[in-house]
Amino acid sequence: MVLLKIEGIHHTYFTKSSATTALSDISLTVEEGEFVSFLGPSGCGKTTLLSIIAGLIKPTEGSITLEDQPIEKLKSQIGYMLQQDYLFPWKTIEENILLGLKLNNLLTSKKKQDTLRLLDQMGLSGFEKQYPSQLSGGMRQRVALVRTLATEPKLLMLDEPFSALDYQTKLRLEDLVSDTLKTFHKTAILVTHDIGEAIAMSDRIFLFSPRPGKILKSFSIPEELRTISPFQARNHELYPEIFQTIWKELEQIETNQ
Repeated sequence: MVLLKIEGIHHTYFTKSSATTALSDISLTVEEGEFVSFLGPSGCGKTTLLSIIAGLIKPTEGSITLEDQPIEKLKSQIGYMLQQDYLFPWKTIEENILLGLKLNNLLTSKKKQDTLRLLDQMGLSGFEKQYPSQLSGGMRQRVALVRTLATEPKLLMLDEPFSALDYQTKLRLEDLVSDTLKTFHKTAILVTHDIGEAIAMSDRIFLFSPRPGKILKSFSIPEELRTISPFQARNHELYPEIFQTIWKELEQIETNQ
């Protein structure tokens, strides 16, 4: 079933002296439970498109629907996880993960217990009363994921959530996030510059051109990779071939700039 439908999105940023087109004629659909990645060079409008999908920016042209409803009506159904965790340093881990529920007037005893259980599943039991400064970067990102999932969003937006982490932590978090989203049957969109990350985590990859951003190609990841963990996918015999194919496409983009 189609969860997200993007039709004819065009976006231009205007200033007093200039107009810069960030996106041109973006149309795609995302199925319920699907994990898709937006991949492309810096400045190709990937994050702009995420902001439009989240209802933070109104596009110059085009429309976006979630479950056939205008996205503006369903902003609360979208979760956002960023490169920075944006945890409040003066609040405990427990207070941070319950914040979204509290702000949306959804905090009940059951929701609180469910959220604390999820924190435990992330390997963070016993850290409820600690503060963000007492946690490592990887642990903070796990807390941010719990906070994002606590409100039970229908769609998750992941804007380079692992890029600030060391490589080993990044690989572990890829597996953890992928497994968690599959367990909860969540639909997700990942923005990344990392070809390997996109291949290892995604069902489909959309490759963007430089500004103005357009979808040049889409790649469907083989079933053999989609049914295993991201770490296992990186070691699968099909992985190098897919990596080289996408790498060559990106090289071609750079050459034509």
